[in-house]
Amino acid sequence: MNIDEKVNSEMIAAAKAKDQVRLSAIRMVKAAMHNREIDLKRKLSEVEFLQLLSSMVKQRKDSIDQFRKGGREDLVNKEEAELKVIQAFMPQQMSEEDVAREIETAIKEVGAIGIKDMGKVMKVLMQRLTGKADGKQVGEKVKEKLSS
Repeated sequence: MNIDEKVNSEMIAAAKAKDQVRLSAIRMVKAAMHNREIDLKRKLSEVEFLQLLSSMVKQRKDSIDQFRKGGREDLVNKEEAELKVIQAFMPQQMSEEDVAREIETAIKEVGAIGIKDMGKVMKVLMQRLTGKADGKQVGEKVKEKLSS
């Protein structure tokens, strides 16, 4: 089943179940996909779809932090529900050990010796880990590894 078919079938299932929160979140994913496809003037690839979902997850997490700081628990709950729906379309997240192993491999591949090589390492890693690990955490771990 391709990306469009999966999103459409999930949207139909949510509509039939009268799950408004899920339906709303899936419609948001579908709209973001559609807008991105218009920008690219072609269908999204699997990697591009995962990048889109990753950015949507990051936006939700940032919003949750901001709403918590503002004392808006009602909006926190809404964003958390949307986050769960979006994450359901993403592959299983990698364990910290797997991420550390990928970081080691990428550092060896590009021959990184210091923090100045972080960009090269991240470029390789994000191609492999997009959608499977949080880019911000990966970046922090790479920086830590290259600094020592």
